[in-house]
Amino acid sequence: MVFSHMKSTKPQKSKTGLREIAAAANVSISTVSRVLNGSNHVDPAIQKSVLNAAAKLNVDLSKRNKTKALAFLLSNRAMLHAFHSRVLQGAETCCAAHGWDMVFLSFNYSYNVPWNELHLPKVVQRRDIVRAVILAGTTSTNLVELLDHKGIPYVVLGNNVIGELKNARYDVIFSDETQGGHDATRYLIGLGHRHIAFVGNLRLPWFARCFSGYRSAMEEAGFAPVHSSIDSEDDTEIGYLGAKSLLARGEPLTAIFAGNDQTAHGIYKAVRDCGLKIPDDISVAGCDDTVGAWLYPGLTTIREFPEQLGKQMVEMILNRIAQPTLPPQRVTIPTEFIKRDRAARSLVCSS
Repeated sequence: MVFSHMKSTKPQKSKTGLREIAAAANVSISTVSRVLNGSNHVDPAIQKSVLNAAAKLNVDLSKRNKTKALAFLLSNRAMLHAFHSRVLQGAETCCAAHGWDMVFLSFNYSYNVPWNELHLPKVVQRRDIVRAVILAGTTSTNLVELLDHKGIPYVVLGNNVIGELKNARYDVIFSDETQGGHDATRYLIGLGHRHIAFVGNLRLPWFARCFSGYRSAMEEAGFAPVHSSIDSEDDTEIGYLGAKSLLARGEPLTAIFAGNDQTAHGIYKAVRDCGLKIPDDISVAGCDDTVGAWLYPGLTTIREFPEQLGKQMVEMILNRIAQPTLPPQRVTIPTEFIKRDRAARSLVCSS
């Protein structure tokens, strides 16, 4: 018996859409290929033209590049920071669920250096390795400008951006600390407190957002806002020195609202060092719910959802990769007021 072996005559797949995209954008096929493969060596105007042409032709760009990795860039923060470690955990879990890898990078740089003098980690500039960047930690506008100029897609945690972003081209997510600050202050006011101070470094955006909510609640109730702002990036130190400063000034305090839980930890120590008791002499509330359950007495605080922030950041940037011409995405994650039982029973009401 003789078997005849015949070669398969399946048609060879071409790079579907490249020729059509090139014609629509009036550029060469090689230019289209460079754009779709994430090359940084293409004029931004030409890149935009190619992406617009691809969108009109319904080309799914997410399938053109086989690289499936995101960079999680933790800027100017300790690697084991309680809040950002949980953001990373949420992002990593979401990446895995979508079949993507994640590269973790710690990046420390000066806020005052012009964008064109910053030096990104080399792997972030390798678009054949990393497709986009998740900006966590403390981000300043010079880094955002650098990523814009290099055409690297990114999503940023808006609560932690230092400086004013001058354009609306970026994707951003917020945790609603302003509303959270308002809720916590209203709670203290509802317990009868009238002399409530805020402690936090107002030069840092997350403290400033929380203070904004505190201030609006105080002014709505007809009370004068009082704050102590310590120029430090050590949260516990901010709380300790801020509370010591307020008590040394002889402020008639019955409650202190801390800009985050680590700051509340410092306030606890300062209050006790001054021979006072919590909450018998001074009540304390916090924000972010990272260590509030560990303090004694348990800290009433505003719960944020860092894992959800990380998850949403991944969803947003994957959406951006698939559809580069989308309008800027904006997402706000609500907060939850957490009333710890012991603190709730013991808070002192005072006029």
